[in-house]
Amino acid sequence: MNQPAVRANLIRRACVGTIPDDWKIVSVAEIMDRKPNAIVGGPFGSDLVSTDYVPAGIPVIRGANMLASNVSGDFVFISEEKGKSLSANMAGPGDVVFTQRGTLGQVAIVPDGPFEKYLISQSQMKLSANSDVIHKPYLLHYFASFAGQKQILDSAIQTGVPHTNLSILRNYAIPLPPTAEQEAIAEALSDADALIEGLERLIAKKRLIKQGAMQDLLTAKRRLPGFTGGWSSKKFGEIARIRNQKIQTFGDSRAEKCIELEQVESETGRLSHWSSAADRTTSKYLFQPGDVLFGRLRPYLRKYFLARTEGVCSTEIWPLCSIGVASNFLYHIVQSEPFVVAACESYGTHMPRADWGKLLTFELNIPDDIEEQDAIGSVLLDMDAEIQAFETRLEKARQVKEGMMQNLLTGRIRLV
Repeated sequence: MNQPAVRANLIRRACVGTIPDDWKIVSVAEIMDRKPNAIVGGPFGSDLVSTDYVPAGIPVIRGANMLASNVSGDFVFISEEKGKSLSANMAGPGDVVFTQRGTLGQVAIVPDGPFEKYLISQSQMKLSANSDVIHKPYLLHYFASFAGQKQILDSAIQTGVPHTNLSILRNYAIPLPPTAEQEAIAEALSDADALIEGLERLIAKKRLIKQGAMQDLLTAKRRLPGFTGGWSSKKFGEIARIRNQKIQTFGDSRAEKCIELEQVESETGRLSHWSSAADRTTSKYLFQPGDVLFGRLRPYLRKYFLARTEGVCSTEIWPLCSIGVASNFLYHIVQSEPFVVAACESYGTHMPRADWGKLLTFELNIPDDIEEQDAIGSVLLDMDAEIQAFETRLEKARQVKEGMMQNLLTGRIRLV
């Protein structure tokens, strides 16, 4: 083997790592289809502009269509006539599409349907692989793996906006098991993907159901069994106040449980982690069990949390005490669309903050019976718990798939 070939082989092995003796290391150039435009980027900028888009026709693959393993989502289209002039930039079923600039690392395969062909955008590039050499779903799974993603990101051109190109794509290295093993690996990983995608769809459905339940239960459009009492109009300032109690945190054990705004997940009511402010001198709001925390900075981010313990929080978070209303009911009031819209009538342009003076007069209807308030809040919290349980399963499924990829795509575990 000549010196350049030896060097190329060493580089490939460094990219791929240790593999079984009966596996090969090949470049993308070696597994590409032997037909025109097997590796190609999108059209030149002036060849595809927004005025070319039409309501229906040939779909255009953009970054937003590469969020899952299959090219999917909401497409823009070009006409069949326009497509004829851009035929060299088309992708078909089984082609693997990479993001060339933008969110590097995005990779997706073109499905068998519902469209016969797709146009790749200026920010994408596609690879048509030779199915006699490599199993196409295996190719997709490799480039979605840690090793494949690392190659993509490590080889990116970092000047200006990070990007890659067709020459770099041709030189990506791929570990190549025997054909039967490629197929077995791809099938196992595709089954894992199906489980993950099924859980994602189920969680999305559960969230929509909860959203509908909130709209119905918080407006008396639907009543829970056993409750027939009246509802009254109230101003928000009549049912909640800010617990305006600040403490200096250094050495205070109550500050060992601290919540900063970035620790609260948007739209879920969950905390990513606790921090501590007891080892530093700073001023924080004190909150008590049952307080509803609401992020006043950029309220459109919908950051809220129901406290079940004592602690402190950023002064960009309001700790709200309930006044004659069930705290779990108040917790869902601050999640409702009308409340968030009112909170977004804020002050400040670059860093908008909710205006308490305006929220004081925000009007809403609530049950007169606090037991009905509590029952509504409990039903909605139970729905949150169900969603959380499915999200825990989803996270575990993702971890399992990650472990499968690391083991199967390196040959540590053999399927055939």
